[in-house]
Amino acid sequence: MNVRPGAGPRVLRRLPDGVEPFVPSRFTITPLAATIGAEVAGVDLRAPIDDELFAELDAARREWKVLCFRDQPLTPEQLAVLALRWGDLTDDTLAGGSAIEPVDNVVVFERNADIVGLENEWHSDGTFRPVPTAGTLLQAIEVPPVGGDTHFADLAAAYDNLPEDLRARAAGLRAVHDWSINAYAGKYGADLEEFRRLHPPVEQPVVIRHPDTGRPTLMVNRLFTREIVGLAPAESASLLEALCSMVDLPELQCRWRWEPGSIAFWDNLAVNHYGASDYHPQRRVMARATFFPRERSRLWGIDPA
Repeated sequence: MNVRPGAGPRVLRRLPDGVEPFVPSRFTITPLAATIGAEVAGVDLRAPIDDELFAELDAARREWKVLCFRDQPLTPEQLAVLALRWGDLTDDTLAGGSAIEPVDNVVVFERNADIVGLENEWHSDGTFRPVPTAGTLLQAIEVPPVGGDTHFADLAAAYDNLPEDLRARAAGLRAVHDWSINAYAGKYGADLEEFRRLHPPVEQPVVIRHPDTGRPTLMVNRLFTREIVGLAPAESASLLEALCSMVDLPELQCRWRWEPGSIAFWDNLAVNHYGASDYHPQRRVMARATFFPRERSRLWGIDPA
């Protein structure tokens, strides 16, 4: 099945129909791409986020899906406090996964000549959990001289650009998500069976209505989505690749080039992301804070009819 759109204009809606663009008063926004990604200037994230500033940042997050900041030398404690404004913190490693104390939650991880990055496949974090995380704040501590950028793809725009018959076919389907189908199986090989017991495969809708925007949004990715429920293996693989391949369209993507102190804040339900692994054996050190929404019932909307 080949559904990749041909040459010509794409459907590039940044906002749901009838919603006006947000104009902030407390900071400035520079778009990184047509529908996804904005660089925010004029905010010091080390300072307390008052209610007015929070409302403006949250409106920008809903509109742009990914907010990026420069020159934000936060400590892990400050990064945790910032993430807490949006939800309940969680350790999103396989060994963790439940809400814990804020400072302990921030994961500092390194890639180097001995620790190879496995982030270079399109994915949304934790879709293999019954409730995936809602958002992530990622901070650069040390970056290689060249490479290590993070790419993001707009999953609502991916849905918009599906052929009409494929959108109708995807609605109502469910897919199995399994963390152990790709490179993570090797990463956690010594504890594979124990982690499989702790984190068995789960089913998720193929299409959700985003809980904040109401937009139909794809909920599949190449790293964790194993198969579509109820379809023969060949049909499942063909349909799944057709859906996942939509994020390959450059018009639906933005790219963030890291500098020390840079932060990217993304909506995990609205985007797939891809960490470019083009810097090995150079060193790259990052800090990550992830969160669940405080109202878990708001996480999933209904499947589009």
